[in-house]
Amino acid sequence: MASITFSINGREQMFDGDEDMPLLWHLRDEAGLKGTKFGCGIGQCGACTVHVDGEAVRSCSLPMASLDGANVTTIEGLAQGDKLHPVQEAWIEEDVPQCGYCQAGQIMATAALLKSNPNPSDDDINEGVTNLCRCGTYHRIRKAIKLAASKMQQA
Repeated sequence: MASITFSINGREQMFDGDEDMPLLWHLRDEAGLKGTKFGCGIGQCGACTVHVDGEAVRSCSLPMASLDGANVTTIEGLAQGDKLHPVQEAWIEEDVPQCGYCQAGQIMATAALLKSNPNPSDDDINEGVTNLCRCGTYHRIRKAIKLAASKMQQA
């Protein structure tokens, strides 16, 4: 078992445990970052979405072995100090969450989409943000994505 070195939200980490353990459990149980949620456990719902090297990934199905040298960003690391990310601002302005459980994953998926596609169409959103919301706040999510895209273009 080799030592895995990577960063979480800009802080270097060393991991010497079970290389098959999903990143989600390291984040929640070992790193103490509770914003990333467990939903389905099979990478379908997206509640566990984080960024690995800037790409949105489902952390419940990503083994620790795949992270050597990687940069992981969680919902706790999306803001820059006290300055919220434009997606977080849009989520607040559009009052998106109902129960809120899936929203960290929704925000992370949206931030990655807008990084690669700053002006997504409805089809782009449908293809790029496949996270599930049990409360069905999809209309508010779509409005917030468009607001965040506008904010990012103005910045």
